[in-house]
Amino acid sequence: MSSVQYRVVFGKKDEVVEGPDDAALVITVSAADAAGDPTSLYMQGKLKAVGSSGELFELLRSKEVSRVLARLASRP
Repeated sequence: MSSVQYRVVFGKKDEVVEGPDDAALVITVSAADAAGDPTSLYMQGKLKAVGSSGELFELLRSKEVSRVLARLASRP
């Protein structure tokens, strides 16, 4: 699997980013939505992904997206 960058947006110019800048897949969600089910959020258009859909679906199935987004959204 190629590299992934996760972005949780708290507000304009306020986001937490994890992963390389040259990632093949970039997943972005607002902090308010980050606690929800990522698959549902993607289907509702609240979770955005740029890159391979196949890789995204594989990550969604593995529950990794859920774990990472929850951790990033709970910043101190």
